[in-house]
Amino acid sequence: MAVTTFKASTYLKDKVLVEANVRGHKIIIDEPKELGGDDQGANPVELVLSALGACQSIVARIYANKLKIDLRNFWVELEGDLDIDGFLGKSDVRPGFLTIRYTFHIETSAPEEKVEEFKKMIEAHCPVGDTIANTVNLVSSGIVIENTIA
Repeated sequence: MAVTTFKASTYLKDKVLVEANVRGHKIIIDEPKELGGDDQGANPVELVLSALGACQSIVARIYANKLKIDLRNFWVELEGDLDIDGFLGKSDVRPGFLTIRYTFHIETSAPEEKVEEFKKMIEAHCPVGDTIANTVNLVSSGIVIENTIA
């Protein structure tokens, strides 16, 4: 088994602005103004949708060659339904996505049955899609209290 550990660090800045660091790459995450942010970046749930579409796109690129699909262009449109009242603690509903929908767009000369096989291959091998669709062990390592002033 080739288990690989991926890491990220996030730092809360002003209001709800968050700076994430991943392998030396900085990502700015923020909420829209109506959710208390300054709209300086995508919010976390938008990043989940983006991560899914990016993962599906990368899998498409990798498997196009294996399935001999001439992948001229590929993009994914995604949307998800989320009850904001769960996030805001206004209601006893889940704070996460209820449904995520996506559509693959592909420019290719491959026959329809080959493209359908390709679609199934993408869905079967996307780690982000698998993570969203299946239960994951989400484990807290506790909390570290840093240098507080009494």
